[in-house]
Amino acid sequence: MNDWRIYRGAGLPHDGIRRLPPPPPWRDFAASGPDQGAAADPSAARRLGVLRRLVENHHPRPEEVEAVNAALYLRRPLLVTGSPGTGKSTLAHAVAHELGLGRVLRWPIVSRSTLRDGLYHYDAIARLQDVQLERAGGDAGTPGTRHSIGSYIRLGPLGTALLPVEQPRVLLVDELDKSDLDLPNDLLNALEEGEFQLPELERIADREPEVEVGTDDGGRALIRGGRVRCTTFPLILLTSNGERDFPAALLRRCIQLDLKPPGEEQLTAMVRAHLGDDAVTGGEELIQRFLDREPGEVIAADQLLNALFLTQHAPRTEPVTRERLADMLMQPLDRPR
Repeated sequence: MNDWRIYRGAGLPHDGIRRLPPPPPWRDFAASGPDQGAAADPSAARRLGVLRRLVENHHPRPEEVEAVNAALYLRRPLLVTGSPGTGKSTLAHAVAHELGLGRVLRWPIVSRSTLRDGLYHYDAIARLQDVQLERAGGDAGTPGTRHSIGSYIRLGPLGTALLPVEQPRVLLVDELDKSDLDLPNDLLNALEEGEFQLPELERIADREPEVEVGTDDGGRALIRGGRVRCTTFPLILLTSNGERDFPAALLRRCIQLDLKPPGEEQLTAMVRAHLGDDAVTGGEELIQRFLDREPGEVIAADQLLNALFLTQHAPRTEPVTRERLADMLMQPLDRPR
C-alpha cells in the first residue's frame, strides 16, 4: 500500500490502526536485549540499541574515555555537559553495559527535586493509616509486629547507589540544571562523605538496630543503626544541558566532561545500532544533512533517527512529502518559533 498514513483526517472510523508498524527501537518500552541485563533494564536497550551494536561499534572520543576512567579511579562524580541529544545519558548505560555493573539507577531532576527525594522516602501517612486500621479491627498483636517501619521506607536512586556493595553502581542524575538553586549545594555532603542518615531509623536504633527497607530498583536492603555508608563509591553521572552555572564547590568535587555533537563515525554507528544497515545506506542524504548543519545550530541525534525511521516507512511517497517530513522532524532546537 502506497499510503503510509494511519490517521487520514477523513472523519470516518476505520481499522487503519492495525497497520501501525512496531515502534522505533528507542521508543519500544517492551524492548530487551539478548542478555539478562537488558531484560532487567529495558531503558538500556532503548538507549544503546536492542542489539547492543552502538556500544560495540562506537568508539568514543579519547577525552570521553579518559573522563570516565578518571571518575572511576578517583571515586568522583562525572559532570557531563552538552547540547540535547549528544549522548550524555547514553554514556551511563554504555559504561554500565561494558563493565557489567548492572541496571543504571536513574534520578530525573525537575524544578521541585530535593536531596531527600534522591536519598529516601518515608510514607508516615500510610503507616499511620495501617495502625488505625489494625486498632479498628481489634488486632491485639504486639505493636510493630505486623507493620515494621521498614515497610514504609524506600531508598531513592542516590540512597540505593550509596548502599555498601562490592562493585560500584552506576547512577544517572539526569538534567541537574533543571533543579532549583539549592540542590547542587545540598548534594555536596553526600557526594563527599558517601553516607547519609535516616532520622526515623536512628531514633529507634536501640530497639531495632537493623531494619530492612525497599530500594529504588525493587530490592530490599538491611540498614544498620539508621545510617547508610558506601564501601565502594558509585559511578555518578550528573548531566546538564548547560542552561545554568553550578557552584564552585560542586565543580571542585566533579570530573568535568563537555560532550561534543556526534561525528560521522559515531552517527553512523548510532543509526546502525537502532535501525540496521539499510537505514545507513538509504539515509545517507539525511545523515549528511545533519552533519552539514550550520555551526552552532542545535539538532539532536534522535531527531535524525526519527526522520530516518519515518521516511523508511514512507518509501513510496512523493519526494516532496519525504522532504516535508524531514523538515518537520529536524527543526533546529535553538531556532525561535
